[in-house]
Amino acid sequence: MNVQLNRIEDRDSVSVDFDLQKLIIAGWTGRNQEAMEAHIRELEEMGIPRPKQTPAYYECAKSLVTTDETIEVVGENTSGEVEFFVASLGDDVVVGLGSDHTDREVEKSGVTLSKQLCAKPICADVWNFKDVYDHWDKLILRSWAVTGTARDLYQEGPVTTMRDPLELIEGYFGEPRLKNGTLMFCGTLAVAGTIRPADTFEMELEDPVLGRRLQHKYTIEVLATED
Repeated sequence: MNVQLNRIEDRDSVSVDFDLQKLIIAGWTGRNQEAMEAHIRELEEMGIPRPKQTPAYYECAKSLVTTDETIEVVGENTSGEVEFFVASLGDDVVVGLGSDHTDREVEKSGVTLSKQLCAKPICADVWNFKDVYDHWDKLILRSWAVTGTARDLYQEGPVTTMRDPLELIEGYFGEPRLKNGTLMFCGTLAVAGTIRPADTFEMELEDPVLGRRLQHKYTIEVLATED
């Protein structure tokens, strides 16, 4: 599956055809056990069971990845989760911004299935991993839930809330090397307030050292059903 990406090098953008061959969602990746426990409790309050082990890895259909600004979902109980991802473009690894949009109602009975039911929006712009890894602890993730005219900060925190991406890669592949064509989502932050749906989900990854941001937003359209 081809995904058109824009690799940002210095201030220039280079168009890249990414041959996506495998999509992996890494979950329960918190480095801080207290923060991860907070997220687990959030989900437990919604009836979603605790994971059997952490981190957990879910292989999903690669066709779920999209750079579109609109996704369609079934039912009103879905929500976004801002995440950074890493992807392997041949000899190069890039870092990007995405949302593990998930059906929360289905998640109560099966996490794997819930992750297969929603598109995974990503920002088309990506950075070279080697350009940010030396100041990785400075990168900040944020998201906003937009409903009507209200735009509320939904998530905010450093990427170091999650485990080091090389550790997550090794946990899945047995070595800290991402196989060519792989895109791996690397975990999310606890939310402000409660996990909830929105009309539009906005997200960003900020690099204050190099003075730049990856940003993306998408609208959620709920399909009509007869149930």
